[in-house]
Amino acid sequence: MKKLILVCLLVMGLGQWGCEFIGGAAVGALGTGAAYEYNAHSQMNKLEADYKAERISRKEYDTRKAQIEKGSILY
Repeated sequence: MKKLILVCLLVMGLGQWGCEFIGGAAVGALGTGAAYEYNAHSQMNKLEADYKAERISRKEYDTRKAQIEKGSILY
């Protein structure tokens, strides 16, 4: 009986460790994705400011905007 209880506790402990690992990996991936999207947002704002200030041409604006949109989920 003691062995059965010990095995059950061991299995439950290992199961919880696996959930923590998966949860930690998911949170890490979510954080990385959010940081990437924030960077894309900042780049888009800077690009629009450069275009409005006439520091870049329309062709360069469109090219850079397409590059940002290609790598982003939100744009």
